[in-house]
Amino acid sequence: METSPILFILNMAGAAALLIWAVRLVRTGFERAFGGQLRLWLRRSTSNRVAAAASGAGAAVLLQSSTAVAMLMAGFVSAGAIGSMAGMAIVLGADLGSAVVALILNSRLEGITPILLLGGVLIFLRSSRRRLRQIGRIMIGLALVFLSLDLIRAASLPLVDSAGARGVMLYLANDPISAFLLAAAFAWLVHSSVAAVLLFATLAAQGALPPVAAFAMVLGANLGGAMIAVLLTLKSDVAVRRVIWANLVLRGGGAVLVLWAIVAGQIPVTLLGADAGAQALHLHLLFNAVLLAVCLPLVGPITRMTSVLVQDAPNPHAADLARTALDPTVQDQPSRAYACAVRELVDMGSRIETMTRQVIPLFESFDDVAAQKMQDALERVESRSLEVRIYLAKVRGREGDEDIGTRAFELSAIAMNLEAGADMIARKAVELARRKSLENLNFSADGWRELQDFHDVVLRNVQQGIAVLMSEDVGLARELVQEKEKVRNIARDLQSRHLERLRQGLAESIETSAIHLELLRAFKSLNTSFAMIGYPLLTKRGELLDSRLTGA
Repeated sequence: METSPILFILNMAGAAALLIWAVRLVRTGFERAFGGQLRLWLRRSTSNRVAAAASGAGAAVLLQSSTAVAMLMAGFVSAGAIGSMAGMAIVLGADLGSAVVALILNSRLEGITPILLLGGVLIFLRSSRRRLRQIGRIMIGLALVFLSLDLIRAASLPLVDSAGARGVMLYLANDPISAFLLAAAFAWLVHSSVAAVLLFATLAAQGALPPVAAFAMVLGANLGGAMIAVLLTLKSDVAVRRVIWANLVLRGGGAVLVLWAIVAGQIPVTLLGADAGAQALHLHLLFNAVLLAVCLPLVGPITRMTSVLVQDAPNPHAADLARTALDPTVQDQPSRAYACAVRELVDMGSRIETMTRQVIPLFESFDDVAAQKMQDALERVESRSLEVRIYLAKVRGREGDEDIGTRAFELSAIAMNLEAGADMIARKAVELARRKSLENLNFSADGWRELQDFHDVVLRNVQQGIAVLMSEDVGLARELVQEKEKVRNIARDLQSRHLERLRQGLAESIETSAIHLELLRAFKSLNTSFAMIGYPLLTKRGELLDSRLTGA
């Protein structure tokens, strides 16, 4: 039966779109349900490069994305929680993990799709617990992955008998470089190498894509997947960019070499599987496994090489730090004036996030220069807070419009809370780090690990607070306020553990007791400062009673 070209394109595009969205659905479900535990596990599993690579692979399997793991790694390296070599090992492991995911998701398990879909919908709709709802979301996402692959298989059947389609596919087979670059662009465009590889392998298994073209496109997806993280970290710390660029060179360069070997007939791809689809997936898995095996022992030299190649560029905006988003000409237009104020608050929040990342390394090795930079950042935050409050006080709307004063008060309160949070880091926490250094003290191993874990939890909430400020998303605001109670409980539990170590007479805990407890309080206060960003949104929705979430 003939299928019109337009209908064929719509069917393929719809099936591919469902696949891309389904992969993202699974990833966001894991991030929301287990993101905190995953971050802690990933950061702790870096005692050696093998453990770091294994943790990266495991995280990529759970998150369905090597890019998501790379972004987690970027945060750890920026905060000084892990070194560049551990970061490189994590990224290499994540690349292998994403290849494993593609192989798993391509498995056709009869009957599992309706079971996952039915169970996922029931759990999502009937459960009131956030984590259970996210587990339902994961199940729905997995079901939709399998369903989208079936749709791709069905939609691609006309390609086998179409003379025009065969001509295009033969062209790609005869020009593997074009196929390689096209696949790289597609993987970057959809921001998912897993979805891209699944699409190409499925088309190859149906006979719609010649084997050589499928191999070229699967290898191209590796280059495109590595490019995603590069573009997402262009403004990150130089240590992060070195790791990400090294991964691009290794993964992209390795893919080019393997493609050349396949075209030259140096790799017996027929040994990789019974059909072109299986061969493409196994090639993808084998490529990333060999890349990990070859590069993991060399992460030290690779890291040193990238330190030479990727230099820390000077900040071109250094002279523009005094610029402000507060436009006095729109103070008679409240909506535009408040948008200006929010932009300024977001910038303040970003500065505080950077300060929060940089404070933990001071407790390992105090640096007066770094401490002074944080003091300078605090002074800038304090100055901007005052400027925002003065600016908001001059915003004028129509007479009798009560919303004008309410919104101005809310944004002024956020400015003061951010200023208080910055003070907790740049004054309180930095002074505690200085005391620890001057008195030559050391935290106990358990105490220091607990402080690092608590810092990581608070840092995530700082980031979420900035996201709420930018998006005004009620769902994110609700999660942010819920985290405030969780952080309070975590802090209480950590204080109890510290007191237990004091009862046991552990010398290191006794010597650092005051610093330990004060640092816990400082981080808790910082978390509260950012949690307050969510309160105005929830108050408008009637979801707060006596400063707590309704039903919480």
